[in-house]
Formats: sequence, C-alpha cells, structure tokens
Amino acid sequence: MKYLNAEEILPKYLLVEIQKHISGEILYIPSGDEHVGWGEKNGSRRYFEDRNKKIKQQYQIGVSLEQISEEYGLAYETVRKILYKK
Repeated sequence: MKYLNAEEILPKYLLVEIQKHISGEILYIPSGDEHVGWGEKNGSRRYFEDRNKKIKQQYQIGVSLEQISEEYGLAYETVRKILYKK
C-alpha cells in the first residue's frame, strides 16, 4: 500500500469535506472491488486445501505423523492441527 497526499490527488471540495470528519490522520480507502477471501485470487487457498486433504488421506491409510511431517516439510504439531481440525 502506497502513501499518497490527498491534497495532490483529490479535488479541493472533496478534501474539505473529508477534513470535516478526519484531519491530519491516515485514512485507508478500500479499493471498492468485491471482497475476495484469503488466497482465492492467487490460488493459495486451493493449494493448502488440496495439501491438507492429501495429508488426511495419507493418515487414514496408516502413514505416521512423523512420515507426513517429513514429506511435507511441516512441524509435527502442524500436521496434528491439520488432522484434528474439523
């Protein structure tokens, strides 16, 4: 996120209206695009869902937590959380 000076980009009348509500503070203005959930835009969400599904399948067929942990490069506790999460 880049800092922009409102005085340089907004029309004077709009700047005056905004200053009535907030002055000298940092103001975040959302893009206006429809909200997209975490990882949906770049595919991360799908990647982790698929990975976690494979981990659960491996565990169900008898692969140990230690083996799964090594295969995926995850901490033992992380694998446990994946397996026991509803």
